Amino acid sequence: MPGPFVFFDLRTPDVMRSRAFYTELAGLEVTDLEAGPDQTVPLFTAGGAPWGGFTPLPEGDPRPPQWVPYLPVADVDETAARAVALGAQVIRERTELPTGSVVVITDPGGATLALWQERAA
Repeated sequence: MPGPFVFFDLRTPDVMRSRAFYTELAGLEVTDLEAGPDQTVPLFTAGGAPWGGFTPLPEGDPRPPQWVPYLPVADVDETAARAVALGAQVIRERTELPTGSVVVITDPGGATLALWQERAA
């Protein structure tokens, strides 16, 4: 059942506990990706391909733990402006990542959504 989202981020105050929960509950595969000297990042994978990750919420962070879907868009700035015109709020300005750009919004009902523009090859 494919859908429109390309990635899912699990924001959690306890990455190890969340990792254990989802691997034990549903048998989800988590792979540790090398992220530097003596550093790894856990990613949800299927057949070795990443489809989700973990973002640690520091103690005292007011954001609730949640799953955040990533919606692919052709132009992240244009889509963010259109979302605001439709009643959304930008909660994280454009951020450049190695594989693309992301803007995080809340929709008019308060649900969080990441707008994702993949970097051109």
